Amino acid sequence: MKITWLGHAGFRINIAGEVLLIDPWLTGNPAFPDDQRAAAIVGTTHILVTHGHGDHASEVAQLSKELGAPILCIHELSETWDADGLATIGFGKGGTVALGEVKVTMVNAVHSASVDYRGMPLMVGGSEAGFMIAGEGHTIYVSGDTDIMADMDWMGDYHKPDIGILCCGGHYTMDCDRAAYAAKRYFDFKTIIPCHYKTFPVLAQSAQPLVDALPDVDVLTPDVMDVIEI
Repeated sequence: MKITWLGHAGFRINIAGEVLLIDPWLTGNPAFPDDQRAAAIVGTTHILVTHGHGDHASEVAQLSKELGAPILCIHELSETWDADGLATIGFGKGGTVALGEVKVTMVNAVHSASVDYRGMPLMVGGSEAGFMIAGEGHTIYVSGDTDIMADMDWMGDYHKPDIGILCCGGHYTMDCDRAAYAAKRYFDFKTIIPCHYKTFPVLAQSAQPLVDALPDVDVLTPDVMDVIEI
């Protein structure tokens, strides 16, 4: 398995023969180097979207057309892209989609989910979500944009993720202290990769408080486009 941070909340995950792009916001992302775009998207088989905000979803339609990759997202957001002629797999929280040998389950998050990037009044985009991605003997919890929530209790117990991709930048999501609390109380992660930080001045500029709070967990803070092999 290979996990590559694309800056902000975006990831590329190579797992069990699939190449998944998670919330791929590349063009206009101040954390992402434009000359790395081709390397970031090559071979993509599917695009997973946690919610409709522009810093997660604004480039998804273009990427889906360019790559011929279907979009996995909550039903209402899939209807929006279906109307544009894109290939989507719309599903709901608790639903599981099999992608070859990979299973993707949509789980709850606590945030908001409007479509806010089309230059029009805000559109309903279903609701915010996270994902449990199971393959190669691992389960990855992609938190999406969220705060701590009681649902993390059963999610950790039921899915038993060993890898956590956790937002931690604060202001719009939980910060490093809250992410660390959630990790200690609800999960038994072996590896954590923080995200949704240092993109903008309003966000935390370092994930070091998360690293310091979890000395028994391998908290990795890669540079953009570094490849983590697990």
